[in-house]
Order: sequence, then C-alpha cells, then structure tokens
Amino acid sequence: MPLLHIREMTHYFGGLRAVYNYNLGIEPGQVRGLIGPNGAGKTTIFNLITGVYRPTRGSVVLDDRNIVGLHPHQIASAGLGRTFQDLRLWRHMTVLEHVKMARYSRLTYGLIGAFFGTPLRQREEAESEEKAYHLLEMMGVGHLADQIVVSLPYGAQRRVEMARALATEPKILFLDEPTAGMNPEELRQMMEIIRQVRDELGLAIFLIEHRLKMVMELCERIQTLVFGEVIAEGTPEEIQNNPKVIEAYLGKEIAT
Repeated sequence: MPLLHIREMTHYFGGLRAVYNYNLGIEPGQVRGLIGPNGAGKTTIFNLITGVYRPTRGSVVLDDRNIVGLHPHQIASAGLGRTFQDLRLWRHMTVLEHVKMARYSRLTYGLIGAFFGTPLRQREEAESEEKAYHLLEMMGVGHLADQIVVSLPYGAQRRVEMARALATEPKILFLDEPTAGMNPEELRQMMEIIRQVRDELGLAIFLIEHRLKMVMELCERIQTLVFGEVIAEGTPEEIQNNPKVIEAYLGKEIAT
C-alpha cells in the first residue's frame, strides 16, 4: 500500500463540479508534482486531502487510515503537513515562536505540566526549541529566529512557513506553490532545500508549482489537472511530450 492512497475523490461546490474521480498514490520518500492552469482545481485537491473541505465522495487513506471527515488538526497529527499558496503567518510572533507553536501537537506534558512546570514539561520544551532551531537552520533562516516574522523578506517568510509545517513531524509534506514570488536565485535555493528535506528527513513530498523547471527537475512523477480532472500522469519526460498536456497547458506556459 502507498503511504497516501486516494481513490475516486470527487467534490462539488453546489452544482459546480470542482474535482472529478481524482486518484493518487504516494510512496514513502517520493516527490510528486501537480501542475495545470489557474483554476484547474489544484489547491482544492490539497484542501480536500487536508480536511479544509470534505470530499463529496471517494476515499483518502493515509498510512492505512481513512482520514475523510477528520478535522485539519487531526490530519496534521496523523502525519500530513502543508504550506499554503497565500502565507498564513501570525503578525506579532517571532520566527522561532512560529515553529515552536507548530510543535505543541507533539508535546505530552498536558495541563498539569503546563500549570506546575514539571520536569517533563521542562524537558519537552527544551527539546522542542532545539528541534525548532534545527529546522530553521535547515531552511537557512536560523539567524532570524528572534525576528518578528512579518519583518522578513518574502522568500524568508516562505521558508519559515515550511519549517512550521515540518515541525509537526509529517510523513508527507504538501507544498502549495512554494516558490511563488521568488527570484531565480531564491528558486534555486528552495529547490536545494526541498531536496535536503527529502534526503535528511525521508519525507514524501507533493507539490503544486507553476515553475515548470522546478517540477521537472524535482519530481519523479507528475499529474496534469485541467477543469478538475487529471488528463495525464507520468514521468517528467512523458509529461513534457504528452500532446494533451502540451495543448492544454505546456504550450501556453512556454509561450509566456
């Protein structure tokens, strides 16, 4: 069984069909991509899998557990972390506080530990801060740990958001346009970070991205989505040479 297995996931917004018969299997350590024109339904698929919406029908099985109907925080605790297309950061918190906040789902000291400052709380809080610093160093923003996050450049904020997602200790990391708004050098750095995350943490990664160079270089398999349906799936080479994909998406991207 794949780590994440989705079968015939379909969703309607009222009478509008947003996603139709979507299937996916992600193996441990695999990097997969989802491409398609704006409005194709890519972020909707992320939202369906991560519990923001509940599919009209179909199954979403994570590590042998059907997660349809669970709340987003329950799905995160089950092992699925994500970033968002639009940054969702707290304006008055530091970089380090963002990452430590995400780790609270992994702490076990409970209310008694919180009120009385038990040795377990002290130990877990220290370990949590150490792990948060490690993730920030991995993202290349460890030196910014004490900065208020909204004072950072946009590219650095993106890295903080990824560190926050990793702090939940996911088995699969979902990245929704992780290089949006980045310049070519930031794009190169982000690609290296994603490779490092996969190699050092052993995570599976599923990403949405409009930067075709990034998708083609990073992903082992790619799906192309148009009007909520997958029109092609395959290796980067197969996707680049697929006539349906060229007509529906790649031709327009190359032209621009």
